[in-house]
Amino acid sequence: MPTTHAPTVSRVLEVPAADVAAATSHFASRLAFETDASDLREDLEAGVAGIVVLDARSPQAFSQGHIPGAIDLHHRLITKETAARLPKHRVIVTYCAGVHCNASTKAAAKLAALGYPVKEVVDGLEGWEKEGYPVEAAPTPLRIG
Repeated sequence: MPTTHAPTVSRVLEVPAADVAAATSHFASRLAFETDASDLREDLEAGVAGIVVLDARSPQAFSQGHIPGAIDLHHRLITKETAARLPKHRVIVTYCAGVHCNASTKAAAKLAALGYPVKEVVDGLEGWEKEGYPVEAAPTPLRIG
């Protein structure tokens, strides 16, 4: 007895891919808002002066481990006054715990509204640690200059 198979339906192709121009715009736009642990690590190792890394988690989480050189500024504490310590001529790179956390997004949104150029680390500290990069637990004084 012959068997009949249901036609194969692609979940990926169910919605067609965007046209090339739209895809180019979309992906370029994402890169304007995001960076990853690998690119951040390379810049930090190279001493790139155009970025400041900001940990948007709680001070307690920061003290337990953070990206070396990051400054501690919980997203709920970001105001015009607290942000005034940050340079407007550098890109503020925010991060939090990982994809299950949106503190870095909240921080980036507040900083952008205050006129700061920002990017967010995709997968946050979790992504940083997955790459095998070191964390430090000692508080980092605010070093901008």
